[in-house]
Amino acid sequence: MSGDHDDFSPAEYARRDAAVHEFMERDALDALVIYGSGRAADVAYLSGWPGTREAVLVYPREADPVLLVQLFNHVPNAVRLARVRDVRWGGRTIGATTLAALLERVARPRRIGLVGGLPWDHYETLRRGLPDDAFTDAAPPLRMLRATKSAEELERLRIAARFTDIAMRALEREVRPGMREHELVAIVEGSYAREGGTHGIHFMATTPMRAPLIGVPSQLQTARVIERGDVLITEISAEHHGYTGQIHRAYAIGVEPTDQYRRIHDVAVETYERVRDSIRDGSTAADVIAAAEVVHERGFTIYDDLLHGASQLPPILKTSRTAHGPTPDFTFRENMIVVVQPNVVTADDGRVGLQVGETLRVTKTGTERLHDYPMRFIVCAT
Repeated sequence: MSGDHDDFSPAEYARRDAAVHEFMERDALDALVIYGSGRAADVAYLSGWPGTREAVLVYPREADPVLLVQLFNHVPNAVRLARVRDVRWGGRTIGATTLAALLERVARPRRIGLVGGLPWDHYETLRRGLPDDAFTDAAPPLRMLRATKSAEELERLRIAARFTDIAMRALEREVRPGMREHELVAIVEGSYAREGGTHGIHFMATTPMRAPLIGVPSQLQTARVIERGDVLITEISAEHHGYTGQIHRAYAIGVEPTDQYRRIHDVAVETYERVRDSIRDGSTAADVIAAAEVVHERGFTIYDDLLHGASQLPPILKTSRTAHGPTPDFTFRENMIVVVQPNVVTADDGRVGLQVGETLRVTKTGTERLHDYPMRFIVCAT
């Protein structure tokens, strides 16, 4: 591993290894096969390789791990960055290479834990080479381990939150009527790239406040020309070595917010604060959902998730009236990281709305903000 890479300490990796081996022993798992494509957070957690294209970590309980990387020209970078000593090309078919590495490390595997969205052809290759009943889903225990952050992880998260705040200040400073929506991307990414941050997400949409067409931040920006009287709604994440901040704010372009948008913003902030105040070590998903009922009492609804763990770790919650399933049996614990993000929209068609929120650390008695950008409806380009 290169000395100029900001990696975790040996003690941090030892802590992770011990925790993973504990659940592998409990569940009688001979090995984990951890798959990732692009950003590969599950792979990175135990290998130090953040992922570029496909990556598979073969992680035996009683032998050294093997990291398989695509593409061939990505292997030298993985060798430099990964803490795993055995890094290999994934081969022409990474499923076959995974099976070979697994059988090399575990002579007679009986029970294999799978993590990640393994493609069907890769899974079929493994299934043909192993007993039909060998496989089990090991993602839930691994992701619950990842949900509670160590001191070293919290340090990265604080830096990522700072980078994200930099992007929000850049938008406040630089957005102008006459720009095209896709120019916002350059503002966001250019702001934290100078500081060493990397891209997480930049969901942004603009629409006229007096004739709105969308109430949810967009994953893809358009060539639409931004006009005075628009609202810019955002969901922004900057990343620091695999860890992201996340923040949601609304910007009124060139004018004060309309009464309708001001009302929606007030309800979004109220919902955010009630949900935030419901969270502490020992509180539950049911507590959060009860606190969020205020958004419906005020005559609105939400579109996006109400709350999710950092990087889409558990839990992922909506309100009682917007949930796609039953309330999960989930208890918050100290040093979990959550994003509270009420995306408040009109209850009829959802075309009028905005999103307010940010990243929080769960503490013994409540939560801690990781961001310092103000919680307000920003007016810019005046």
